[in-house]
Formats: sequence, C-alpha cells, structure tokens
Amino acid sequence: MARVDLNSDLGESFGPWPMGDDVSMLSIVTSANIACGFHAGDPAGILAVLKEAARVGASVGAHIGYRDLVGFGRRNMDPSSEELIGDTIYQIGALQGLAKAAGTTVRYVKPHGALYNTISQDARQAADVIVAIKAVDPSLVLMALSGTPIVEQARSAGLTVVCEAFADRAYNADRSLVSRRLPGSVIHDPELVASRMLRLVREGTISAMDGTRIEIEAQSICVHGDAPAAVSIARAIREALISDGVELKTFTHG
Repeated sequence: MARVDLNSDLGESFGPWPMGDDVSMLSIVTSANIACGFHAGDPAGILAVLKEAARVGASVGAHIGYRDLVGFGRRNMDPSSEELIGDTIYQIGALQGLAKAAGTTVRYVKPHGALYNTISQDARQAADVIVAIKAVDPSLVLMALSGTPIVEQARSAGLTVVCEAFADRAYNADRSLVSRRLPGSVIHDPELVASRMLRLVREGTISAMDGTRIEIEAQSICVHGDAPAAVSIARAIREALISDGVELKTFTHG
C-alpha cells in the first residue's frame, strides 16, 4: 500500500490577528509544522495549537524561520553562522518547552519561507541549521525540499531527512518552486491540487509550470495553512488519496 504524510504550517496567528483554521487543519493532516515565534505565532496561541495536536495525535514539528515578523519570514536574510545556529536552537527549544506543557513532543524540524528556500541551496546556512538541530537532538528529522542539495548534505551529516512536495505551489522545470512574485505560483483549485498529488504519490511525477513532467521524491505533502482555500485543499487531497487506497500516516514514530 502506498503511504504518505500530509502536513501543514500552523500556529501562525499573532495575538488578535488570526491566520488560518488550525483546528480544522488538524482534523485532516497527519503532521503539524508549528511556528516558533520568529516569523509568526505567539506563545499562548502556539500552546493552544500544540494541545489540539496532542489531542488528535498529529506529529509535531518546529517550523523555524528567520527573525522576521513583519515579512512573515519570507524575506531573504544573511545572518552570521553564530546568529543562525543560536536562533535555530532557541526556536526548537521554545517549542519543545511548550510541547511538553501540552503533552506532546517535537519530532522534526521544518524551516519556513525564505530560510527553507535559502538552505535548500546555500551550503553554509544549511550547515548552520544542521549543526543546530544536532546540538539540540540529533534524532530530530529534517523536512526539506525534494531534489535540492540540502537533502544529501543533511543525510551525510547524520540527520534523517524527509523529502517534501508542495501541494498548492507551482514548480519550475528544475524542481524549484515558482517565485511567489509570479502569477500562478500558488494553486487555489482543490480538485486540481488533489489530482496533482494523487499522481505524485502513484507515479512520483508532477507537471511543472511549463508543462514539463518532473520526478519528485516525496514522503510528505504540504498544504500551506495560511491560504484562503487551505482547508478545502487539504480535505480534497485527503479524500482523493484515501479513496485511491493511499494510507495517510506520519513519518515519525513513537
């Protein structure tokens, strides 16, 4: 039986400003990438999401990012190694404390936004994040963009890596994500997204923006929790996969 994890970025509300429908998403996904306060999220809100994740049995990951609340972590930055290592350790540690209080455990790390895209190609920043993860807990799994250099870099350093595909993002022919600045970079049609992800799970391929069929290794599929149609998209993916006999299960154990 084919098996895949379904994840979403959650815990990104900030005080009175809501972001996404975390409770609904947690009824659909198997893994929750939870903000750590640097790009989004506040402690009380993060704790509430962690408690709900614990209640429904979703696996929890630290959604670390650049220190960039104003830009939602999507602006490119070039911190020193000392800064990036410290910031990564700080964010994971903060989420670990909140997770313990909520009755759950942080089992993986998924970088967010600009940090995620930068370390997929930038060996120095990637090494800093890898060093920081290993310093906190070398058993933590790293979630990374499929087909990019960081996958092998992290595996060579001793980390377990789960490759991820994005359900609601368009791809370039080189397997990179189409820039959010370009039209068509985000796909909003739930049925289209569901059919793309079913083909990905069954055939290991997806159509790039130019129509090229590209191969993508993916143990996990992400639906962005802040998209207007996020819940509808996630539900459509779940229903399509289950109807076709695909098992939805987190990649973490215990």
